[in-house]
Amino acid sequence: MNVLLWHVHGSWTTSFVHGPHRYLVPVTPDRGPYGLGRARTYPWPENAVEVTPQELAGADVDLVILQRPDELELAEQWLGRRPGRDLPAIYVEHNTPKGDVPNTRHPMADRDDLLLVHVTHFNELFWDNGGTRTAVVEHGIVPPRVEWTGELDRLAVVTNEPVRRWRVTGTDLMPRFAQVAPLDVFGMGVAGLPAALAERCGPTAHPVTGYDDLPQDRMHEEVARRRAYLHLCRWTSLGLSLIEAMSIGMPVVALATTEAVVAVPPPAGVLSTRIDVLRDGARRFVEDRSLAARTGAQARAAARERYGLERFLADWDRLLEEEVCASR
Repeated sequence: MNVLLWHVHGSWTTSFVHGPHRYLVPVTPDRGPYGLGRARTYPWPENAVEVTPQELAGADVDLVILQRPDELELAEQWLGRRPGRDLPAIYVEHNTPKGDVPNTRHPMADRDDLLLVHVTHFNELFWDNGGTRTAVVEHGIVPPRVEWTGELDRLAVVTNEPVRRWRVTGTDLMPRFAQVAPLDVFGMGVAGLPAALAERCGPTAHPVTGYDDLPQDRMHEEVARRRAYLHLCRWTSLGLSLIEAMSIGMPVVALATTEAVVAVPPPAGVLSTRIDVLRDGARRFVEDRSLAARTGAQARAAARERYGLERFLADWDRLLEEEVCASR
């Protein structure tokens, strides 16, 4: 099939374009949010091709993947066809609801012209989807090329924009874990994190260091050297970085919120809503590398069984085929 989709979420799109189809990814001269084109920090196969808005007007497109409300109108303008009417459309919702939870109404609620796909069962449950048809396709990841070594008695965190998002990403909790061990924070918008923590929370017992926007392979190499993975997000969809850390073989210390409670089984790490329990778990992993190794092996097995790339792509192939066939 020829599938049109925008490059919105790098990790998810990287997994999606590993399927057997031809993926048309819009690109604009400014490479802005609606024309980002192919990824530069993630390895993508050649069947993901860049297309300009002008080229889309005459392009052969079998199905449109939508991920933001504005893309409905944009796709109609660029294609000259209406997604959901003139060709099948699937809207992928990556996020937890915001606002008046649990009464938050999804922007695609009560539509009969598309399929609304959530990436976790938690998200499908908490969004008010109205009468729109829904499905859940759980995440799948391209297996990282490295394995955990854990030679550094430090804790790794992967998050984006922790200063702006603060309580959502659990940034305010970081100083409490920096009492246990140094924290190394990877992701976009983390360069200003140490200064923001110092200003808002005061000095920490151990340093918090930001590593801003490393290429994915390099980030995996660095994360794998840390003793354990720390997941402090209070209210977020299931982060692919958490699954990647587990797949690398890292023990996990995570807030027992949203989808993490099913993604991280008890043998794979420590889950709790109690900070003292989580800090104790982090301390035990830092002090006992053998325990960290055994727990990380369980995390690797759990992640690869549930979030394997083959299962993810097979689930998506089935949905794409069903939607295209139903439209004929």
